[in-house]
Amino acid sequence: MDRLEKREFVASLAAVFAETSMVVVTRNGGLNVAEVTELRRRMRAAGAQFKIAKNRLALRALEGTRFDGIGKLLKGTTALAWATDPVAVAKVAVEFAKTNDKLVVLGGALGARTLDAAGVQALAELPSLAALRARLLGVINAPATRIAGVLQAPAGQLARVFGAYAKTAEAA
Repeated sequence: MDRLEKREFVASLAAVFAETSMVVVTRNGGLNVAEVTELRRRMRAAGAQFKIAKNRLALRALEGTRFDGIGKLLKGTTALAWATDPVAVAKVAVEFAKTNDKLVVLGGALGARTLDAAGVQALAELPSLAALRARLLGVINAPATRIAGVLQAPAGQLARVFGAYAKTAEAA
């Protein structure tokens, strides 16, 4: 890379850090092209990005951002993964690391808070944003369903009582 390309790369990475909410740092020693391609495909499917970057350039891009705490993790062959949905990027990175020993999750940052590998693992175990929304909708919808059932019950009971009176009147 020449200087202009390096400046553009640092600027684009800094813009990414300004827009995203979660960054995961991984060590990817020995991943071949097919494995990196598979990881990137999984990341894209989850709405995340995965980029292998030179540590020096990544450190320059991190300066002045809320993610500057992950700078200490950038040693050796590292790569960055990021997304606006923090659970999605953590899930994909942790799941891929479980199936491939060459990828190791070093840590990450959720906003200004720096996470170690255990923190990223804990975040990956949370349900996704879509699942949380579905649960919340179910919780909100449950009282309305119960109220409708309670309101229908007296009307059903009255109909049964009137039906019973009608049967006794017909029998008599």
